[in-house]
Amino acid sequence: YSNKKSETDISKYGKMNIDDAYKYASKAIGVDFKDKNRPFYREVKTHLEEKEQKNLVIFIQESMGAQFTGFAGNQNLTPNLDKLASENISFTNLFSNGTRSVRGLAALSSGTLPIAGNEVIKRNKSQNDYFTIASLLKPYGYKSSFIYGGEARFDNMRGWYLGNGFDEVIEEKDYKNPIFKSTWGVSDEDLVIKANERFKEYFANGEKFVSVMFSSSNHTPFELPDGKIEFEKNVPKNSVENAIKYADFAIGKFFEMAKQEEYYKNTVFVVVADHNVRVYGNEIVPIDMFQIPAVIISSDVTPVIYNNLSSQADVLATALDLIGIDLSYPILGNSIFKDNKKEINLMLFDEIYAYRKGDKVVVLVPNLPAKTFLYKDKKLVNIEKDELLEKEALALIYVLDDMYKNRSYK
Repeated sequence: YSNKKSETDISKYGKMNIDDAYKYASKAIGVDFKDKNRPFYREVKTHLEEKEQKNLVIFIQESMGAQFTGFAGNQNLTPNLDKLASENISFTNLFSNGTRSVRGLAALSSGTLPIAGNEVIKRNKSQNDYFTIASLLKPYGYKSSFIYGGEARFDNMRGWYLGNGFDEVIEEKDYKNPIFKSTWGVSDEDLVIKANERFKEYFANGEKFVSVMFSSSNHTPFELPDGKIEFEKNVPKNSVENAIKYADFAIGKFFEMAKQEEYYKNTVFVVVADHNVRVYGNEIVPIDMFQIPAVIISSDVTPVIYNNLSSQADVLATALDLIGIDLSYPILGNSIFKDNKKEINLMLFDEIYAYRKGDKVVVLVPNLPAKTFLYKDKKLVNIEKDELLEKEALALIYVLDDMYKNRSYK
């Protein structure tokens, strides 16, 4: 990992004093800044009245855009996920950090926002002692795992997860006689069967657990097994529509199995995408193509349709809010149950940043002045410059870079 390639000169986005940056960033995310050695580290009390420790499973869906779902989009390719959404906590206005899996994995495993240059999963200074949900819950006796169907060396996932508190990484070589194998590894069905077996083992051993599962079937060349779903008409078998349907089939199979097990009622599950499928458009940043679905499933939650703007870090903070433990962490997002939660998201599109707050968006292009837009009808409309918003956007870029360099996100 070469620092020259992975780190970038953030002054190309504008100049800001780092002390000012922390003040503006604190205002942006709605978290007090107290200690430069551990910025934004704070105690967060559980939303649950009864403090009964629950397991946590985060099932990350490769490239599942919100548009493919019924509850957050305008298609009906995900009946299993839609049913879960109707019965639990659904996020209908959620946007990803970026357009690559490493951005989503970092956000949903550590609650960070997108750093300029290479994501932290592939950087030198974040290969150990970087905050993750595994390191957070280890002192409470939680066993932790990252479960994937492909080769975990891809994107340095194996190294990063094992270096930052995860006890084990399960990958392609750990599956015996898989049902189906593609270019990207074993199928999502194999993944969910393996995960369910692992969770049963944890439970049988009397262990609490936290796990990140990462699907891979919804990825070009979209190789799918026969006999699992009814393929969509008028599109090729190897299409994104069928891959989404198959991913949803695996989600349905996982919950069908999990509901039969004793660990189910004492576990909080998150089903959420890493990013949308193909991010493109005529806009300088195609904001609508960052929209993704998420559902938090727990046996004792009241169904909530959360329509406010939210980030992947918010989804993680909300899930942690429901596991029945008072926690201290530096996550750069907030539970939807927090009073006065900020409606923000920071997105990275190649080298271009988009910072959204409500319906206003600041776009930062390297070596050009910042611009403020109104996000309306999925378009960016030029409006008068919002200096405070532009400062908050630049501040977040500086703070993310500073926390990485000083190893203070821990």
